[in-house]
Amino acid sequence: MRQHTTILVPAVLVPAAALLAACSSSPSGGGEGRTPPPASTAPSGTRSGAPGPPRTVADGLKVPWAVAFLPGGDALVTERDTGRLLRVTPSGRRTTVGTVPGVDAQGEGGLLGVAVSPSFGTDRFVYLYYTAASDNRVVRATYDGRLSDLKPIVTGIPKGSIHNGGRLAFGPDKMLYISTGETGQGGKAQDENSLAGKILRVTPEGAPASGNPFGTRVWTYGHRNVQGLAWDGAGRMYATEFGQNRFDEINLIQKGRNYGWPVVEGVGHRKGFTDPLLTWTTDEASPSGLAYAGGSLWAAALRGERLWQIPLSDGKAERPIARFQGRYGRLRAVVRAPDGSLWVTTSNTDGRGDPRPGDDRILDVPLR
Repeated sequence: MRQHTTILVPAVLVPAAALLAACSSSPSGGGEGRTPPPASTAPSGTRSGAPGPPRTVADGLKVPWAVAFLPGGDALVTERDTGRLLRVTPSGRRTTVGTVPGVDAQGEGGLLGVAVSPSFGTDRFVYLYYTAASDNRVVRATYDGRLSDLKPIVTGIPKGSIHNGGRLAFGPDKMLYISTGETGQGGKAQDENSLAGKILRVTPEGAPASGNPFGTRVWTYGHRNVQGLAWDGAGRMYATEFGQNRFDEINLIQKGRNYGWPVVEGVGHRKGFTDPLLTWTTDEASPSGLAYAGGSLWAAALRGERLWQIPLSDGKAERPIARFQGRYGRLRAVVRAPDGSLWVTTSNTDGRGDPRPGDDRILDVPLR
């Protein structure tokens, strides 16, 4: 049994507004959940890597959903509802490098993930995940100052008004990992033949990667709506996942594992299912983007309106620390920048937040 942070919490009734914020849609399965004790400040003995004062890199954005860095230090940023791909420099200068055709930005769908090829210096490829008229899909495009030659490489990912997944990231193995949601239909997460409710692993051309457990694009299954992917220095993979009305999760991702949804929410101790590394109650998190830096995982919280720092010790989670709670509203993406800082995006203009002057924005968070 994998280790996880444990402290019993009483069952509570969650109001309807909270369910919407946590992206709920269907009845929960069984499973006893646990949540770690949050800390508003770092406990004594916490390793280095605490965040410094954030700096606004860019503001006035429209639902910035994902960030991926180019080799020179500039970032590509997707806007979910406009379908625009922006280039943002560390000094804050931004340009629109393209608008992706065919984006169907309804509900939680739209232009979502972006990833830069590990061989960008020679192939000039970037990858985009978006909701189209009939499906969610991943396209490969050429970027040489502007976006061109968009080519679908993975199509037929089920779409819905909720739970479209959408995160893209290249792993240490230089394969492309894709997170998908179960579109509010939990049974799809347990169907190994469906691309919904999964983490996919594909070649840069979109084919099933060698070594995949089922000979398909599927790497893991039993997911509700994975929104963040990250690897630590030892190559271990982690993912954030929205719970329904009780427990959000961070999972240690391992080949071929079943992560339980919709049979289990949180820790279930059920044979055949893999328990999460740690959980939160949904009002503390609704975790989206995920990054690894300075010996910790960093999870952006939407409903929780904070940046969670989760120190790691040999792949095990230590006590999470809440950073910037309530200061910037809903947080969507978090990515490690080339200089070692974190870029974090707000998501207050997405229809579920309370926009503040200048929203949405990109924050640069230095790590001490």
